[in-house]
Amino acid sequence: MGMLHHPHADIGPNAATGDAVPQVLRQWLQAWRPCFTAPSWEHVLVLVMGALLAPGKRTVSSCLRMTGRAEAANFATFHQILNRARWSSRAVARRLLCVVVERLVLDGPVIIGLDDTIERRWGRRISARGIYRDPVRSSHGHFVKASGLRWLSFMVLTPVPWTRLIKALPVLTLLAPSERSNRQRGCRHKLLTDWARQGALQLSRWLPGRRIIFVGDSSFAVHELAHAITRRATLISRLRLDASLFAPPAKRTSRTMGRPAQKGPALPKLKTLLSNPATSWTRIVVSAWYGHEGGKTLEITSDTALWYRPGTPVLPVRWVLVRDPDKKRDPQAFFSTDLTLEPADIIALYVRRWQIEVTFAETRAHLGIETQRQWSDQAIARTTPVLLGLYSLVSLWACDLLTTTSTPYAAAWYRKTSLTFTDAIGAVRLKIWLGDINQHSPPHREPHYIPPPRVLRMVQALCFAA
Repeated sequence: MGMLHHPHADIGPNAATGDAVPQVLRQWLQAWRPCFTAPSWEHVLVLVMGALLAPGKRTVSSCLRMTGRAEAANFATFHQILNRARWSSRAVARRLLCVVVERLVLDGPVIIGLDDTIERRWGRRISARGIYRDPVRSSHGHFVKASGLRWLSFMVLTPVPWTRLIKALPVLTLLAPSERSNRQRGCRHKLLTDWARQGALQLSRWLPGRRIIFVGDSSFAVHELAHAITRRATLISRLRLDASLFAPPAKRTSRTMGRPAQKGPALPKLKTLLSNPATSWTRIVVSAWYGHEGGKTLEITSDTALWYRPGTPVLPVRWVLVRDPDKKRDPQAFFSTDLTLEPADIIALYVRRWQIEVTFAETRAHLGIETQRQWSDQAIARTTPVLLGLYSLVSLWACDLLTTTSTPYAAAWYRKTSLTFTDAIGAVRLKIWLGDINQHSPPHREPHYIPPPRVLRMVQALCFAA
């Protein structure tokens, strides 16, 4: 009998070193080279390559296996990049913001959406973990709690050349520890709006000279946040229908006594305007309104007012009240701290933030959010922001590989009319897989070498795996 063939017998001398990092990936990531030391940079490249190519879980072990380093004796060094190595995640985020703005937002205002999400995690050693309302599984009549980490993410809301849609590209993601965690560590607990204020001011400092508009849901419609950023940026958010709005104070004269008034008489509540027959409504068409890609006709009315809450100064805002002529959606109200914005522009900018939920869903489906297994505080604080930032990088790199005329990945039973993030990450993976194969093919290969169909199907199975 011949010798039994061992499954690892033909791995070869490169088993310890693994696959080389493709040159195209080095070029794509060159902007972040100054953020790391030379030894750490080589390990970062391997982890990024593994995170891009690995289907399923995005653990360090899966990244090493995917790059041919399952037998690497220095595997602990790759773990230390996340839990011990000295590099600044803030510097990485700043560079990512600058690259996204330079590539996609050459002029005009920079629209940044902010929203929080829960990364479902269990484990006693995860100190920042808390119990929160699960926004995905809960509804108006059903409350579901989830154990996990709360993240606040800031995303640039901008068109991307290879798709006709607005994309939400994460640039800065902050961990908001639970109140229980801060109490155990003896730290003052920060509310989500406190983290939003700090993150918004940080982004404003990183983009001097650019006009910035922050867009958030009703969780961020608070006076403290609006007052903190109104000198540097604009805030657009939802407004309660029973918000306290006031007219400007009367002009002072030489006979006016007492301290200057902050506000004038109270204005009618927005909800009363809905039933008032004297309210003047204007019809506009809004695209992407709750899935109406072809446009949705809405009726709006708008004005300026002073928004007031006891204990805080008055805030001048432009409010917009929206109602659906078909009565399929409840009336909604929005506000902007920039009084010069047109009501239609306020609605159009707010509609962009709905892409944030798409980004959260796609990062879970394609980049393994919630599959990490780190438990140290440093690794946890770095891994999720890196994976969210990788979403932005893939969207940018796809601009070099795809155009609006590119054919989406589809089948006879699944027709697609436009490119999605699935096509973007598939194109990036295909460039890495086939580009690396072609670079290592024999020098005497035929010109314009095209792999056999079976090889292409195998590569596509890897490229479009979740």
